[in-house]
Amino acid sequence: MADRALIRPAGRARHPSAAASEQREAGAGPRLPWWAVVLAVYAASRVLTSVLMLLAARTQIASPWGPASPSLLQFSTFWDTGWYRTILLDGYPEVLPRGASGHVQPNAWAFMPVYPAVVRVVEAVTGATFEQAAVGVSVVAGAGTVLVLHRLLSRFLPRSAVMTAVVLVCVAPLSPLFQIGYAESLSTFLLVTALLLLVDRRYRALVPVVVVLAFTRPLGAAIAFALVLHGVHRLRTADADPFPGAERVRVAVAAAAAGAAALAWPAIAWIRTGSPTAYTDTELAWRAGYTGFRHLIPFEPWFDGAAFWIGGPAGVVTVVLAVAAFVAMLLLPAVRALGADLRIWILAYGLYLLAVFFPQSSLFRLLLPMIPLAGALALPRSRVYRVALLLAAVVGQWVWIDVLWRMTTSDWTPP
Repeated sequence: MADRALIRPAGRARHPSAAASEQREAGAGPRLPWWAVVLAVYAASRVLTSVLMLLAARTQIASPWGPASPSLLQFSTFWDTGWYRTILLDGYPEVLPRGASGHVQPNAWAFMPVYPAVVRVVEAVTGATFEQAAVGVSVVAGAGTVLVLHRLLSRFLPRSAVMTAVVLVCVAPLSPLFQIGYAESLSTFLLVTALLLLVDRRYRALVPVVVVLAFTRPLGAAIAFALVLHGVHRLRTADADPFPGAERVRVAVAAAAAGAAALAWPAIAWIRTGSPTAYTDTELAWRAGYTGFRHLIPFEPWFDGAAFWIGGPAGVVTVVLAVAAFVAMLLLPAVRALGADLRIWILAYGLYLLAVFFPQSSLFRLLLPMIPLAGALALPRSRVYRVALLLAAVVGQWVWIDVLWRMTTSDWTPP
């Protein structure tokens, strides 16, 4: 068998203990294939999440999406799932809905078309209801996510850390997203696939993936920025890790494709509605209750959020400290073990959130694209630490379901 180190693209550092771990385990007896273990963990975790959701559903009040104490399937299609149902039934509006003040109100243009299109195909092929198809797509995409994540982290980390990371992702506070009617599961599958192709430097194969991803969730701008940073990094390290002209062109093409895809959806909304700001006005409508109706100014939303939630100089200091903590996190040895490309993605996505997102309860869901950080959390080898980490994740999952997902009277914590 060829030495894996010989076929690994240059410049991809692995954690020092990875090779030694593989050598120690090479002499072990027969074991299940890695993918079977991952899928078994994922299946068990879906049972756990289902139990937690059923417990929360027992105290769920009647809502716009279902009766009191809904079934698991009904409970799994709350909140934004209704927008995807609207898209399938009515499409996207050609006339933007406006309130009495003339400002754009929340509408379907905030939701990308790939996930509802896939759900529609599943409905047509299987005869499933919308709810069954929506949840089914998420469950299957979630399985794909953890399988690809295992391959991605295996490029850098020891086997035990990789499996710990996979288990952590399966039971993490955000893991219910793998079985509810949201686009996050599908977009995360596409994201980790894109990251694996980036790490393996398969730039041509990366192009269609980033384009589809940009039409699944609004991640195209962050991906384009990450690809630019990747190109800069490869130019700076070209003496030790050659960056031939053909690869430079492919990186540029991939970055341009991601950037163009990021701009395409706002352009489509403009063409369909006649308003050049249809998409951004729609996105901003969701935060109007916090900030009032205003235009998007990059990097201002976090300071608006600090003013709303904290107020005064303490709010500004909180934002500055959060940014400093994020930068410090990227410099931690455990995060550096993930390699340059994954850290570049985490940096790019973090800057994207800082530039455009208003911090509120949906922030936790929007942290899912930082999924490679599970590898850094899983790196310490202490069994006590790993067990405590997984238990804390399950507790966090229950909190996310019960506080954010379960709707209460005058609920202000949408997931």
